[in-house]
Amino acid sequence: MSKKTIGPKAYLYPMPAVIVGAEVKGKPNFLVIAYCGIVNHSPAMIAITSNKAHYTNEGIKEAGAFSVNIPSTAMVKITDYCGIVSGRKTDKSKLFKTFYGKLKNAPMIEECPLNLECKLVKTVTVGDTHEIFIGEIIETYTDDKYLTNGIPDIKKIDPIIFSMHDNNYWKVGEHIAHAWQVGKDFKPEG
Repeated sequence: MSKKTIGPKAYLYPMPAVIVGAEVKGKPNFLVIAYCGIVNHSPAMIAITSNKAHYTNEGIKEAGAFSVNIPSTAMVKITDYCGIVSGRKTDKSKLFKTFYGKLKNAPMIEECPLNLECKLVKTVTVGDTHEIFIGEIIETYTDDKYLTNGIPDIKKIDPIIFSMHDNNYWKVGEHIAHAWQVGKDFKPEG
Protein backbone atom coordinates (compact mmCIF):
# COMPACT_ATOMS: atom_id res chain seq x y z
CA MET A 1 0.00 0.00 0.00
CA SER A 2 1.35 3.40 -0.94
CA LYS A 3 -1.08 5.46 1.16
CA LYS A 4 0.45 7.73 3.78
CA THR A 5 -1.00 8.06 7.30
CA ILE A 6 -1.80 11.65 8.29
CA GLY A 7 -3.41 11.19 11.69
CA PRO A 8 -6.89 10.72 13.16
CA LYS A 9 -8.39 14.12 12.30
CA ALA A 10 -11.86 15.21 11.17
CA TYR A 11 -11.12 15.15 7.44
CA LEU A 12 -14.67 14.80 6.20
CA TYR A 13 -15.25 16.80 3.02
CA PRO A 14 -17.28 18.76 2.25
CA MET A 15 -18.42 20.46 5.45
CA PRO A 16 -21.25 22.97 5.32
CA ALA A 17 -20.78 26.41 6.82
CA VAL A 18 -24.12 27.06 8.53
CA ILE A 19 -25.34 29.79 10.84
CA VAL A 20 -27.04 28.47 13.96
CA GLY A 21 -29.57 30.76 15.57
CA ALA A 22 -30.90 30.77 19.14
CA GLU A 23 -32.56 33.16 21.55
CA VAL A 24 -30.04 34.09 24.25
CA LYS A 25 -31.25 36.28 27.09
CA GLY A 26 -34.19 37.51 25.01
CA LYS A 27 -32.22 38.35 21.84
CA PRO A 28 -31.43 36.46 18.65
CA ASN A 29 -27.83 35.30 18.53
CA PHE A 30 -26.02 33.54 15.72
CA LEU A 31 -23.00 31.23 15.52
CA VAL A 32 -21.20 29.76 12.52
CA ILE A 33 -20.83 25.97 12.70
CA ALA A 34 -19.25 23.50 10.27
CA TYR A 35 -19.79 20.39 12.40
CA CYS A 36 -23.35 19.84 11.23
CA GLY A 37 -25.16 16.97 9.60
CA ILE A 38 -28.42 15.15 9.02
CA VAL A 39 -28.83 12.19 11.40
CA ASN A 40 -32.28 10.88 10.43
CA HIS A 41 -34.61 11.13 7.46
CA SER A 42 -38.04 10.66 9.03
CA PRO A 43 -38.57 12.31 11.36
CA ALA A 44 -36.04 14.75 9.94
CA MET A 45 -33.25 15.22 12.49
CA ILE A 46 -30.06 17.26 12.42
CA ALA A 47 -27.06 17.47 14.73
CA ILE A 48 -24.70 20.35 15.38
CA THR A 49 -21.57 20.24 17.51
CA SER A 50 -20.43 23.30 19.40
CA ASN A 51 -17.76 24.10 21.94
CA LYS A 52 -19.34 24.46 25.40
CA ALA A 53 -17.87 27.95 25.68
CA HIS A 54 -20.04 29.32 22.85
CA TYR A 55 -22.64 31.84 23.96
CA THR A 56 -25.30 30.37 21.64
CA ASN A 57 -25.25 27.06 23.55
CA GLU A 58 -26.92 28.76 26.53
CA GLY A 59 -29.83 29.84 24.35
CA ILE A 60 -30.29 26.47 22.70
CA LYS A 61 -30.58 24.79 26.10
CA GLU A 62 -32.80 27.53 27.59
CA ALA A 63 -35.24 27.68 24.66
CA GLY A 64 -35.11 24.02 23.66
CA ALA A 65 -34.93 25.21 20.07
CA PHE A 66 -32.50 26.46 17.44
CA SER A 67 -32.31 27.19 13.74
CA VAL A 68 -29.85 26.07 11.09
CA ASN A 69 -29.55 28.71 8.36
CA ILE A 70 -27.78 27.94 5.07
CA PRO A 71 -25.98 31.06 3.81
CA SER A 72 -25.13 31.52 0.14
CA THR A 73 -21.62 32.29 -1.10
CA ALA A 74 -22.75 35.92 -1.52
CA MET A 75 -22.95 36.01 2.30
CA VAL A 76 -19.38 34.78 2.91
CA LYS A 77 -18.09 38.00 4.54
CA ILE A 78 -20.95 38.43 7.01
CA THR A 79 -20.94 34.69 7.72
CA ASP A 80 -17.23 34.73 8.52
CA TYR A 81 -17.66 37.86 10.68
CA CYS A 82 -20.47 36.13 12.56
CA GLY A 83 -18.08 33.27 13.33
CA ILE A 84 -15.24 35.56 14.41
CA VAL A 85 -17.08 37.63 17.04
CA SER A 86 -18.78 36.34 20.18
CA GLY A 87 -22.35 37.19 21.13
CA ARG A 88 -21.06 37.85 24.65
CA LYS A 89 -19.24 40.94 23.36
CA THR A 90 -21.03 41.80 20.10
CA ASP A 91 -24.79 42.12 19.58
CA LYS A 92 -25.35 39.93 16.54
CA SER A 93 -29.13 40.36 16.65
CA LYS A 94 -28.93 43.24 14.18
CA LEU A 95 -26.62 41.58 11.64
CA PHE A 96 -29.56 39.98 9.85
CA LYS A 97 -33.29 40.38 9.32
CA THR A 98 -34.73 37.70 11.57
CA PHE A 99 -38.04 35.88 11.51
CA TYR A 100 -39.71 33.20 13.61
CA GLY A 101 -41.72 30.16 12.63
CA LYS A 102 -43.90 27.58 14.31
CA LEU A 103 -41.81 27.27 17.47
CA LYS A 104 -41.72 31.06 18.05
CA ASN A 105 -38.31 30.85 19.74
CA ALA A 106 -35.80 29.82 17.06
CA PRO A 107 -34.60 32.96 15.23
CA MET A 108 -34.00 32.45 11.51
CA ILE A 109 -32.21 34.62 8.94
CA GLU A 110 -34.26 36.06 6.07
CA GLU A 111 -31.18 36.59 3.89
CA CYS A 112 -30.25 32.89 3.96
CA PRO A 113 -31.70 30.83 1.11
CA LEU A 114 -32.73 27.95 3.38
CA ASN A 115 -33.72 27.81 7.06
CA LEU A 116 -34.34 24.77 9.22
CA GLU A 117 -36.40 25.34 12.38
CA CYS A 118 -35.43 22.78 15.02
CA LYS A 119 -36.80 21.55 18.32
CA LEU A 120 -34.02 20.35 20.63
CA VAL A 121 -34.42 16.62 21.22
CA LYS A 122 -31.18 15.71 22.96
CA THR A 123 -27.91 17.21 24.14
CA VAL A 124 -24.86 14.98 24.29
CA THR A 125 -21.69 16.06 26.06
CA VAL A 126 -18.47 15.11 24.27
CA GLY A 127 -15.45 15.14 26.55
CA ASP A 128 -14.88 18.29 28.55
CA THR A 129 -15.21 20.72 25.66
CA HIS A 130 -18.12 20.09 23.30
CA GLU A 131 -21.85 19.53 23.13
CA ILE A 132 -23.83 17.88 20.36
CA PHE A 133 -27.33 19.27 19.93
CA ILE A 134 -29.72 16.95 18.14
CA GLY A 135 -32.81 18.66 16.82
CA GLU A 136 -35.95 17.57 15.06
CA ILE A 137 -36.55 19.73 11.99
CA ILE A 138 -40.04 21.11 12.60
CA GLU A 139 -40.21 23.16 9.40
CA THR A 140 -38.08 24.25 6.43
CA TYR A 141 -38.32 27.75 4.97
CA THR A 142 -37.13 29.00 1.58
CA ASP A 143 -38.17 31.17 -1.37
CA ASP A 144 -39.51 29.87 -4.70
CA LYS A 145 -36.36 31.06 -6.47
CA TYR A 146 -34.32 28.41 -4.60
CA LEU A 147 -36.55 25.50 -5.64
CA THR A 148 -36.56 23.21 -8.66
CA ASN A 149 -39.55 20.88 -8.95
CA GLY A 150 -40.56 21.82 -5.41
CA ILE A 151 -37.30 20.85 -3.71
CA PRO A 152 -34.26 22.95 -2.71
CA ASP A 153 -31.76 23.24 -5.56
CA ILE A 154 -28.12 23.16 -4.42
CA LYS A 155 -26.94 25.30 -7.37
CA LYS A 156 -29.56 27.98 -6.69
CA ILE A 157 -28.86 27.99 -2.95
CA ASP A 158 -25.10 28.20 -3.66
CA PRO A 159 -24.06 27.18 -0.11
CA ILE A 160 -20.72 27.95 1.48
CA ILE A 161 -18.54 24.86 1.82
CA PHE A 162 -15.80 24.84 4.45
CA SER A 163 -12.52 22.94 4.62
CA MET A 164 -11.55 22.80 8.27
CA HIS A 165 -7.86 22.12 8.40
CA ASP A 166 -6.75 24.73 5.88
CA ASN A 167 -9.50 27.22 6.88
CA ASN A 168 -10.91 27.95 3.43
CA TYR A 169 -14.39 28.51 2.00
CA TRP A 170 -15.47 26.90 -1.27
CA LYS A 171 -18.51 26.71 -3.50
CA VAL A 172 -20.35 23.78 -5.07
CA GLY A 173 -18.94 22.51 -8.36
CA GLU A 174 -20.47 20.76 -11.33
CA HIS A 175 -23.07 17.99 -11.40
CA ILE A 176 -21.47 14.60 -12.17
CA ALA A 177 -24.24 11.98 -12.02
CA HIS A 178 -27.69 11.05 -10.70
CA ALA A 179 -27.65 9.11 -7.41
CA TRP A 180 -29.13 5.61 -7.45
CA GLN A 181 -28.86 5.66 -11.26
CA VAL A 182 -25.23 5.94 -12.35
CA GLY A 183 -24.27 2.66 -10.63
CA LYS A 184 -26.95 0.54 -12.29
CA ASP A 185 -24.71 -0.24 -15.27
CA PHE A 186 -21.61 -0.95 -13.17
CA LYS A 187 -20.14 -4.43 -13.67
CA PRO A 188 -17.67 -5.60 -10.98
CA GLU A 189 -14.50 -7.19 -12.39
CA GLY A 190 -13.70 -10.82 -11.68
